Amino acid sequence: MTDTAKTVDRTRVARWLQEYGVYVAVVALVLFNIAFTANFLTVGNFRTQLIQAAPVLVVALGMALVIGTEGVDLSVGAVMALSAAIIPLYLGAGTLPAVAIALAAGLAAGALNGVLVAKVGIQPIVATLALLVGGRGLALVLADGQLVQLHDPGFLALGTGEVLGIPVSVLIAAVLAVLMAALVGKTAFGRRLVAIGGNRRASVLAGLPVNRVLIGVYAICGLLAALAGVLSTARLGAGDPADAGLLMELSAITAVVVGGTPLTGGRVRILGTVMGVLLMQLVRATLIKHNLPDSTAQMIQAAIIVGAVYVARERSSR
Repeated sequence: MTDTAKTVDRTRVARWLQEYGVYVAVVALVLFNIAFTANFLTVGNFRTQLIQAAPVLVVALGMALVIGTEGVDLSVGAVMALSAAIIPLYLGAGTLPAVAIALAAGLAAGALNGVLVAKVGIQPIVATLALLVGGRGLALVLADGQLVQLHDPGFLALGTGEVLGIPVSVLIAAVLAVLMAALVGKTAFGRRLVAIGGNRRASVLAGLPVNRVLIGVYAICGLLAALAGVLSTARLGAGDPADAGLLMELSAITAVVVGGTPLTGGRVRILGTVMGVLLMQLVRATLIKHNLPDSTAQMIQAAIIVGAVYVARERSSR
């Protein structure tokens, strides 16, 4: 086989893996669990897995938009912590005001990231790293470093309630996935963010509102991170900014990249992101059910993201 033929074959394999690898991996892991994991095929187990995956999916949807613009948001975990700190402060005024203020804080944090990236010209990793540190610090200050128990039944229903037998958090995540898919595939905003990720300079020359789109993308990401913080806090029944959202940025980035959205931007795969979240949740759950420590899951997660990035690099370099 000639070098050219080998190159073509490697490109085809890389393209196939990026397009369909996550689906094959999820199916293979499900089949493995059916065969070797006790009580896997139970409603209770599926419900637990989906509830645990829901906040990650909410964050990953926003992260997918950011990565689609050739950016990254490392502050999503800190925004979740900020949301967890704000909820107890305003829950006395009612569930709706408390949630609204938490979401507004996330929206503002995301917009600030967008301004730093689009207007000031700071690299996304640097701009969002600043909020990663400062945001969690602010959250700890607001909560006085304490875990605050919550007892409002209306708020707790966001984490434990059901609608037609479907957990509220899972329903919210599913609706958001559909909305994000429509945003990317059916709107001018979605087409513009993909174009900006593909070639930002060309987008500027073409007259696209690059700065406005970038600020909007980061604002959406911050809003979704705050919502994930609300859902996690409601499920825990306590505001814990010291623990809320820890390493969430890594989980979200992994799910997005494994789902086929390249770190180089220019493409957003929402369904792939959903499957990426499910894959990472299944990996962690499988290891735990087989008495392996969570640290092992983190190492496997690292290996998976390295493999996904390598596949994307192979595809783009050919």
